[in-house]
Amino acid sequence: MSETPGPGSLGTLGELAQRTGGHVIGDPSVAIERIAAIDDADATTLTFAVDEKYLRAALGSRAAAVLADASLLAPGESYPKPVLAVPSARVALAALLAALEPPQPRGPFVHPTAAIDPAARLGERVWVGPQVAIGARTLVGDGTILHAGVVLGADARVGADCLFHPRAHLADRCVAGDRVVLQAGAVVGSDGFGWAFLDGRLLKIPQIGIVTLGDEVEIGANTCVDRAQTGVTSIGAGTKIDNLCQIGHNARIGKHTAIAAFVGLAGTTTIGDYVRIGGQSAFPGHTTVGSRVTIGGGSHVWGNVPDGAFVSGQPAQDHRGWVRLQAYIRRLPKLFARVDALEKGDDAKS
Repeated sequence: MSETPGPGSLGTLGELAQRTGGHVIGDPSVAIERIAAIDDADATTLTFAVDEKYLRAALGSRAAAVLADASLLAPGESYPKPVLAVPSARVALAALLAALEPPQPRGPFVHPTAAIDPAARLGERVWVGPQVAIGARTLVGDGTILHAGVVLGADARVGADCLFHPRAHLADRCVAGDRVVLQAGAVVGSDGFGWAFLDGRLLKIPQIGIVTLGDEVEIGANTCVDRAQTGVTSIGAGTKIDNLCQIGHNARIGKHTAIAAFVGLAGTTTIGDYVRIGGQSAFPGHTTVGSRVTIGGGSHVWGNVPDGAFVSGQPAQDHRGWVRLQAYIRRLPKLFARVDALEKGDDAKS
């Protein structure tokens, strides 16, 4: 087990600047013991700001110093506390927090309670935790970590340096590339939702396809990715999917796309590359979303979306149009009152 970093363990602000490619405005000798959000900051803390609102709050907080985007800072201006200016506060924060993350176990190791089929093959330095089950002819790449209760089906393929958290499941014949992360309870390769009516009852349509996950895909906790009815449900390299999402059968998601929690994709939905999808958005089947699209949270995307669009609403439409519509709707009570008054005035005259 790793220990919580002790006092001064993060170094001075100047040392953190060297690690993040930033520069210090103010005293670089300030010692930093921890990193925390503004509300949790104290006199030993480096807090962070990604926009002007948060920068003002951070500068007025109890924190010892502030990590901020250089673009938010005026050249030559002084601030009430030291500022670590970096090209991207979020990227710098990721680097600094990575140094504090508890280390993962290292293989080779196989827990005695693991059930590994004799026909399965494990690469070098694989770490297999308690109650892990690995099916026949499944391949696990070098350096992969399988935490407690992970299940890999028969004929599955897992790349190198993957991290599968407790109770994650990669089903039969499904494929995960290198450096894939499955959070706890994620299910990849569950049956697609396919049914036909026969004599007044639902008849299950067998789901015989697979799921493929590209390199560096991350699937959130309790998210389900359904196997294809035939063919492949695919998720492109670098894509990150949050917790509690549903990816339907034969969906195709491109590269480096980010999908927030509670999103639901019906079967055969196609999403392009570099797309950002806000939480609770919904997609019917046979919908195509282009690349570099932004979809606001809670949107209902009932039609195709072209490359580069920013849509939101129910149904989803151009974001600015949706915002204008909401403004008009808020003004409707006053408009009705005026019309009602005019009609009453006309009735009185007659």
